[in-house]
Amino acid sequence: MKFSVLVERDEDGYYIASVPELPGCHTQARTLDELTDRVQEAIGLYLESEGTKTEGKVELVGVQFVEVNPRVWLSAERSSVCSSPVRSHRLELSSIFERLVC
Repeated sequence: MKFSVLVERDEDGYYIASVPELPGCHTQARTLDELTDRVQEAIGLYLESEGTKTEGKVELVGVQFVEVNPRVWLSAERSSVCSSPVRSHRLELSSIFERLVC
């Protein structure tokens, strides 16, 4: 079985993996190699405990970073959201997600 895995890094430098198709299936590790092993173990334990029924397939297509000027949103004089300075940067998913698939 293949699963989408979301990977984040917290403020202490730990990598955190979440599996959207398996609610509550999360793990963490200091390194990406260790995270790969742990997320595979977490998925296996989840399936052993909860069965193979999942929440539906999630297709990860990329990561979107959006920068918003908070002064515009906090201002009572907002005339148009469309005129606010919002910049967006698209980042394609890296091979890290491919490494974390069972």
